[in-house]
Amino acid sequence: MSKFMITGGAGFLGINLVRWLLGRGHEVTSLDVSPFDYVDCKDRVSRITGDIRDPATVVQAVEGAEIVVHTAAALPLYKKEDIFSTDVDGTRNVMKAAHKAGAERVVHISSTAVYGIPDHHPLYEDDRLEGVGPYGEAKIQAEQVCLEYRHRGMCVPILRPKTFIGPERLGVFAMLYDWAKDGRGFPIIGKGRNRYQLLDVEDLCEAVGLASTLDENIVNETFNIGAAEFGTMKEDFQAVLDYAGHGKRIRCLPAGLIVAMLKFLEFLRLSPLYKWVYETAGQESFVAIEKAQKVLGFSPRYSNRDALIRNYQWYLDHLEEFGQASGISHRVPWKQGILRVAKWFF
Repeated sequence: MSKFMITGGAGFLGINLVRWLLGRGHEVTSLDVSPFDYVDCKDRVSRITGDIRDPATVVQAVEGAEIVVHTAAALPLYKKEDIFSTDVDGTRNVMKAAHKAGAERVVHISSTAVYGIPDHHPLYEDDRLEGVGPYGEAKIQAEQVCLEYRHRGMCVPILRPKTFIGPERLGVFAMLYDWAKDGRGFPIIGKGRNRYQLLDVEDLCEAVGLASTLDENIVNETFNIGAAEFGTMKEDFQAVLDYAGHGKRIRCLPAGLIVAMLKFLEFLRLSPLYKWVYETAGQESFVAIEKAQKVLGFSPRYSNRDALIRNYQWYLDHLEEFGQASGISHRVPWKQGILRVAKWFF
């Protein structure tokens, strides 16, 4: 049994990781700017409500922790200054506090957004890093902070997960699920023949577990994490429509026109879709996970289709709980904006 502290413990990844760790007998402390309000496990978790941008709060949270898992981040829809202050300055606060407290290791959850919009696939851990927009740039800088502390002798595994989905995940995926539920087709950018790798959050939790427990001489590296089985964008998203049972189909739309339109709508703040989403959705997007498989023994259980359908069923099972909740976290449905009007044409 180990003592874990999770930043972003009340978030989508955080709560899945909390449940995963509790199920294996570990002690967990959650630090999140949002209250930890999960009835099923809040009495078994030490809860600290606070911001990782506040050094004193972070120092309090890491006290006594053997392993820190840093999942907290400001998403791309946040303001630029909030993204950098949270993702970069906040990461520095976490690393500094963990180092001072003598934590055994810090597992940093980065993102494949650090690769930007690449010109080849699959992507390997030593490929060039070029973030798109403030989020991608901040994620690169956050990794650099982690490397500084790794060079000081700390064990800092860095995981770069693909877009991950599963229980508690809404965000942009809630649009697909909402349209599927209501018997609508779903548009995708381009011909849909591009392979786009996703990741089930349970598989990501398994990767975190491996990075947290294996020998530090093995795990003190950077690893891509993603599904081992995935098809084309059209095939995998069609699986959700098939599961919904209304006989609807994926509709492929011309990439150039749709990207230009979404860029304009984003500028006008009429669409929740941001650059990295719409500029990669019609492109190949997958990373090599051989390093994690070989070094960590990572063996993902879920394919893209499995993960999407599992997430969709969770959405249906908890639909009444969402109410009017909206925002810019992964745990609430994002406002569809003008895209809600487009729904009626599919």
